[in-house]
Amino acid sequence: MDAVDFTTGFDLPEAGRNMHALMSRLYPIARSITGAGIRETFSILGETLPLTVHRVATGTPAFDWTVPPEWNLRAAWIEGPDGRRVADAAATSLAVVGYSTPVDARMPLAELLPHLHTLPDHPDWIPYRTSYYRETWGFCLPHRVLESLPEGEYHVRIDATLAEGHLDYAECVVGDADDVVLVSTHACHPALCNDNLSGVVVAEALARALAGRTLRHRYVFVFIPTIIGSLVWLSRNPAITGRVRHGLVLACLGDPGAFTYKRSRRGRALVDRAAEHVLGELGGSVEDFVPYGYDERNYCSPGFNLPVGALSRTPHGRFPEYHTSADSLEFVRPEQLAGSLDACLRIVEVLENDRRYVNLNPHGEPRLGKRGLYSVTGGLRPDQRDEYAMFWVLNFSDGAHSLLDIAERSGIPFRIVARAASRLAAAGLLAPGEAGA
Repeated sequence: MDAVDFTTGFDLPEAGRNMHALMSRLYPIARSITGAGIRETFSILGETLPLTVHRVATGTPAFDWTVPPEWNLRAAWIEGPDGRRVADAAATSLAVVGYSTPVDARMPLAELLPHLHTLPDHPDWIPYRTSYYRETWGFCLPHRVLESLPEGEYHVRIDATLAEGHLDYAECVVGDADDVVLVSTHACHPALCNDNLSGVVVAEALARALAGRTLRHRYVFVFIPTIIGSLVWLSRNPAITGRVRHGLVLACLGDPGAFTYKRSRRGRALVDRAAEHVLGELGGSVEDFVPYGYDERNYCSPGFNLPVGALSRTPHGRFPEYHTSADSLEFVRPEQLAGSLDACLRIVEVLENDRRYVNLNPHGEPRLGKRGLYSVTGGLRPDQRDEYAMFWVLNFSDGAHSLLDIAERSGIPFRIVARAASRLAAAGLLAPGEAGA
């Protein structure tokens, strides 16, 4: 069985440019966990992916939660005493607190101030704030603007609806195998590129990269509003959740930081080991599971305990631009997105290729030279990793050790180990056994 190489020959720089271009299209859309913005986002993703969009009515239960009313924003602004607008959602959707209730009122500055949100430590940035499950209203603006506001009467208007409607989420399925790899990303945040348009565009590119391949797994890509979306998806897909063998939550994949992988609740699932091995090659760190973060906390809740980890660069809340207007198209670069797609493809490569083999000539070392598998000159150097890997594969192909086991123990990249196994199998020295754990 030949090992499948998922990145050789793949034009990563072009993919990075395409991802950034898609991000530029999605960036201006005023998204929230429900409403027209997230539906417009799915419409654009549907231009390149075979998406199925699911609509779930307000009031539908999802375990201990309920689908909230649908929120749609038409306009939101504050006019100062001189008639000039000091905050306007037409300029940036971050200007209004997400899920703000409608308001049309005139009030003095003292009454307005409790509804204004700023970042004193970054006076030129606009914060991102929401109020999904508590009825209130508010605006976000640069602290420098707040400090310049004069006394007087302000006209506040939020033209929005908060009513019975739907929550939308989208799925893209690649492959038709029984065993499932779940790839989940939240698509609800407005005007924020790293969190999480980066996850959206990397997932879109990954789905397209896998399309048309012969795969051992079925890949279910889920584009959801954060937290409530994963709860809704889990509540509606009991048959699929029982077949999830591996999973990744993708978020914050466009900043310049090194990679960070957060293990699943299981801690040593194959996806955890695959990610740790890949990050060992690419550079990065691995952290233990904690029951907080993005949607992995629902996938890994004790009632499901799915083997789903989370891949990011700098994790949420650990970069200054997090949840601010500085998380912009300039902050996220094509080459950073390309590197993140590369990491995802390498993890997929492990999931697809990991298996156990049985050495068919286990009594002593077989002659590789006569089979064309060994250099004609003696004196193998350890840096000749393809040939070196064959000795590791032959020695540990006892039906009990997988290729990832061998890669971890030898320190040789998984791709080289898998390639060695393919060559040995083609030469009649190995027989394929069971898939990896």
